Amino acid sequence: MTPEEHLRQADPVLGRAMAEITGRPPKLPPDGEAADDPDIPKDDYGVLVRAIVSQNISIHASRAIFRKLKDRFGGRVPTPEELLADDPEQLRPAAGLSRAKTVSLRSLADCILSGRLDLDALDGLPDDEVVAQLSLVKGIGVWTAQMFLMFHLHRPDVLPVGDLELRRSVAQVYGLAARPTPAELTRLAEPWRPYRTLASLYLWQLAEQAPRL
Repeated sequence: MTPEEHLRQADPVLGRAMAEITGRPPKLPPDGEAADDPDIPKDDYGVLVRAIVSQNISIHASRAIFRKLKDRFGGRVPTPEELLADDPEQLRPAAGLSRAKTVSLRSLADCILSGRLDLDALDGLPDDEVVAQLSLVKGIGVWTAQMFLMFHLHRPDVLPVGDLELRRSVAQVYGLAARPTPAELTRLAEPWRPYRTLASLYLWQLAEQAPRL
């Protein structure tokens, strides 16, 4: 049974919604198109740098800022040593970073160089331990860590219950009066195991198609 078949059988409401997807249906990561994108780093460190840069801004804006950051360092992602050696008051305007993101990038670099964060060990850790490790970095919270799990470590059963867009989509698909709380979403999504990542991808795509509440 494919992951899609499992979701349709386990949750008929979700299954009917999946049939309403227009365009290319989502796939579990790694996605071939995303893998070919030169603006998406392939290593753990580069992915985290890009994730910090991209927080709370559009995809277009994140691409532009990430390129500015790389341009400052010869067209590549700066090493942790280079980030800490750079003057944050010069780095911030040069790359178009907010003060909080500049602090977060320096925190990432410090955690790596101090040994508090071992990127090489992340792939072998359970999901909750990956989240705990990444949360050592200032500015990396549960949501960012879960995106790292889903799209970089390709974990199939991640449910980002704090994601407002996901909760909005669930409210629409299930005819709820309001967005579900994280606890309510956790209970509702229980049948989706072990493919909660794929279910989330479908619900995000449905949210893009649907009019806003």
